[in-house]
Amino acid sequence: MRTVLLGLAGLVMVAGPAWAGVYNVFCADGRIEVEYRTLEQEKTARGSNVCQFGSFDYASDAENFATKNFGGKGAACTCG
Repeated sequence: MRTVLLGLAGLVMVAGPAWAGVYNVFCADGRIEVEYRTLEQEKTARGSNVCQFGSFDYASDAENFATKNFGGKGAACTCG
């Protein structure tokens, strides 16, 4: 039993980063969004007028990027 638990703990440690979230900065319908969705999911939700500007491991990094480069979430943007 102890071997099984140690094996599972090792698996969680190795696979853990694969479970980490990715936060994306999109222009969707002319507005900046920071979302957990993939580009495909965002296009399904918002339509084809979506483009991706960046991808980050942390929401704060994505929000800082959106603020520094585009004026923050909700700011006007264009895909093109």
